Amino acid sequence: MPTPAAPSGLLVAGTSSDAGKSVIVAGLCRALARRGVRVAPFKAQNMSNNSMVCLDGGEIGRAQWLQAVAARVEPTTAMNPVLLKPGTDRRSFIVVRGEPAGTLEAGQYAAGRAHLADAAFAAYRELADAYELVVCEGAGSPAEINLRSGDYVNMGLAREFGLPVVVVGDIDRGGILASLYGTWALLDDDDRALLKSFVINKFRGDVSVLEPGLDAITDRTGVPFHGVIPWLLDVWLDSEDTLEVGHWRASTALSATSRDRLKVAVIRLPRISNATDVDALAAEPGVDVLVTIDPAVAEAADLLVLPGSRSTASDLEWLRERGLDEVVGRRVAAGRPVLGVCGGYQMLGHEIEDDVEGRVGVVRGLGHLPVRVEFGESKVLARPEGSWGHHTVDTAYEIHHGIARRLPDGQPATADSPAAQGFLDGWNVDQVWGTMWHGAFESDDFRRAWLAQVALVAGSQWRPHAGAPGFAGRRERMLDTLADALEEHVDIDALLSFTRMGATA
Repeated sequence: MPTPAAPSGLLVAGTSSDAGKSVIVAGLCRALARRGVRVAPFKAQNMSNNSMVCLDGGEIGRAQWLQAVAARVEPTTAMNPVLLKPGTDRRSFIVVRGEPAGTLEAGQYAAGRAHLADAAFAAYRELADAYELVVCEGAGSPAEINLRSGDYVNMGLAREFGLPVVVVGDIDRGGILASLYGTWALLDDDDRALLKSFVINKFRGDVSVLEPGLDAITDRTGVPFHGVIPWLLDVWLDSEDTLEVGHWRASTALSATSRDRLKVAVIRLPRISNATDVDALAAEPGVDVLVTIDPAVAEAADLLVLPGSRSTASDLEWLRERGLDEVVGRRVAAGRPVLGVCGGYQMLGHEIEDDVEGRVGVVRGLGHLPVRVEFGESKVLARPEGSWGHHTVDTAYEIHHGIARRLPDGQPATADSPAAQGFLDGWNVDQVWGTMWHGAFESDDFRRAWLAQVALVAGSQWRPHAGAPGFAGRRERMLDTLADALEEHVDIDALLSFTRMGATA
């Protein structure tokens, strides 16, 4: 019999969601790229409303886009062939190879995805043929045995391609030893045979105190530990999970003092999407960003942000139920800055007609920007460029069904209201700003100039810090910091020894 080919990649699975899979895959991609390995990230199926548009025109999860940046390769739709974007608690919109492909109902999740598995496996083969190594990210946990029969992103993927599996656990959650042992115990024998390594994430303290527990787990499972990664305070990378918006976020309410700082409140919509838009604001020195649903916090901030939404009409209804529409109205009347991005921009318009996303017909908007929004069947996926003042914006991307069109002059009658000015592709009236462009605030000069104008209006003494690092540069440093930590605390060569790279990479 011919000798089986060595695995073309490895799978980083987790004991739970947000255990650190995305971050560790990014770190491995950067560490291997620095070693000269042609490496690509891969996630067979991602469930996330944080996404990005590739240069090939397709949409993928934001985490996989970042992992490709870490690997120093161009992101493509093969790296995240199936993207599920939750629209309600029981329905997700399907994106296959970057393009819309219908919906998936809750009852179909376990058994109605065979065609999605085919697309995912074909994409993996494409990457395996093009790169020396494919570092795969699992989803949730392989211990979700209720989903095993239809799985193609955890052990189903590993079994299909014979991939060695690394299970990562977040010690900061507590119960780490039980989580790792329980994951191993719940796998059947064939799946368990592929489990080659345990790694612990977010450790703080003396590792020697932990080691007896690790030895006991290895004795019981036969699976060795290949790393204990310390807590990395200054590493917060693009999250795929909208439940974890703002890893940088403050733990307390915005202060009413410290006028040399700029205070930003971001409304935590139930179906928030592309929340990474505010990461660049949070990275700016002296800018405090808090994600909130508290009307008082929204009222007190220097700037209020209505972010993107995967279900604009229902999130707008939620906004009204909580009285946040009144907060927006009071801010507008007082000339205090409000920014809407994509779905948030649509909410600020006068009317929304949606027979596509939320299927609710015509609903009344907040009425602060002179636009009417109509949802179309075709999704806009683009990488636009533009400017504001003399500042170039070349980091933006568009992902939306809703098209915002300018109302004719005089509709509605606003004779005494300020004139509307163009803002990127959207509009600005007095201190209300709206754009469909995600990612625009990653353009450093534009972000700083716009925030400086907001600060003047808000009465804040904040000004951009001379010599502050740019957003892309800061992201690069975080990726290198992460890779440095993995090189120091994880036996990467041991992980590679399970693959076709061997221990000589």
